[in-house]
Amino acid sequence: MSDFSIEMSVRDYELDMQGIVNNAVYQNYLEHARHEFLHHHGIDFADLTERGVVLVVKTIAMDFKNSLKSKDKFKVQVETFKDGHLKLIFKQTITRLSDNKVALSANVTGVCLVNGRLVKPETIPEINNFLDL
Repeated sequence: MSDFSIEMSVRDYELDMQGIVNNAVYQNYLEHARHEFLHHHGIDFADLTERGVVLVVKTIAMDFKNSLKSKDKFKVQVETFKDGHLKLIFKQTITRLSDNKVALSANVTGVCLVNGRLVKPETIPEINNFLDL
């Protein structure tokens, strides 16, 4: 298992009519944190794509707990682990920094495709390195 976190801030254009972050925006936060996590571990999406390797999201389960508002600072934590032979799970938590309250917890299931075919994550050396498989 490997974990990582990144700090971010709510931008006004991400708010809905109630003055809170729109539910769809949370997926952007989660995706940005996953991409930063992968970059942190030396994974270059352009290089992978050139080699025919594509990392894709299969499912996302999100549990909304507390709303974020304008200018809130928060962190997104990313932990990863393998589930079975073919799936990677990204366990992600968004925590508001001002009071340490969890705004959202999510499980994102990803799979790896090589030349359009589903493969075990450990067959991709960069992924194998961060999972310690």
